[in-house]
Amino acid sequence: MTDLDDSPRPRGELTLKLLASRQDTNLHGDIAGGWLVAHMDQAAELAAGREARGRTATVAIEAMDFLCPVRVGAMVNIFTRLVEVGHSSLRIDVEVWIRQPQERHPGELHKVTEARFVMVAMDDKGRIRAVHPAE
Repeated sequence: MTDLDDSPRPRGELTLKLLASRQDTNLHGDIAGGWLVAHMDQAAELAAGREARGRTATVAIEAMDFLCPVRVGAMVNIFTRLVEVGHSSLRIDVEVWIRQPQERHPGELHKVTEARFVMVAMDDKGRIRAVHPAE
């Protein structure tokens, strides 16, 4: 007998929730990968900005594989998890999970992709600063 609690689940905090719409598709009717990456970057920036208490910028994105296509009407859920804080940098794991439209099991989430985003804290002039500046 299989325990349903063993199924993969999102790790981290739900940071963004979006509806995939027709204007976001490629020529084949799938949501463009670049659209997903842009929203993953936005979610990473939100998570990093909370921790850094201010402006951050992306300096690297580690490898990303797409596991399944995202169709129009899918509910896109982007989860973030802080994994490391350095002097001026933050590493944020970002996962994308979707609920497909018109599915037999309406509550079921499917993992689309994941990546680690490396962010740096910045001051108002765009210079790198410490994550937790002295107060």
